[in-house]
Amino acid sequence: MKHSVITLLFLALGMTSSMNAQKFGFVDTAEIVQSMPQVKEANANIETYRTQLQKKGQEKLKALQAKYGDLETKQGRGEISRVELEAEVAKLKQEEAELMKFDQESQEKIIAKSQKLLQPLTDQIQAAITEVASEQGYAYIFDSSTGFVLYADTAADCGPLVRAKLGL
Repeated sequence: MKHSVITLLFLALGMTSSMNAQKFGFVDTAEIVQSMPQVKEANANIETYRTQLQKKGQEKLKALQAKYGDLETKQGRGEISRVELEAEVAKLKQEEAELMKFDQESQEKIIAKSQKLLQPLTDQIQAAITEVASEQGYAYIFDSSTGFVLYADTAADCGPLVRAKLGL
């Protein structure tokens, strides 16, 4: 009796899984990205841009350091009054704040340039994944480099059922 119940259970599971068989796949997007010549070109452009901004920031920093050095020299020689010194220090502090702002804006510009150059390539990869999924009948495609779902057949969306179960 126990043996026949187990056999019936396996038979029922086998029939259910074959009736609802869904095809799963995976792709390593990190490997795909690394193999795309367009990505290498975009990364080279981003690195050139980063280097230009860093060079400009270093020039500004050297100029600021030189001004601080000149001010110290003037103070050491007694060529500047206390009031003038405080005014010059305030100006240099303002320049220092502007340099920090430049650094922050540079980082934001680099991120924006990266997104501008790489987003079309990411979209291209996603479109190819969607096409492969559709052509080959995959219900889900996972990214093996991150573990995220890259494609999901909307027919497999259980959200409406869950919302209904919750009375939403």
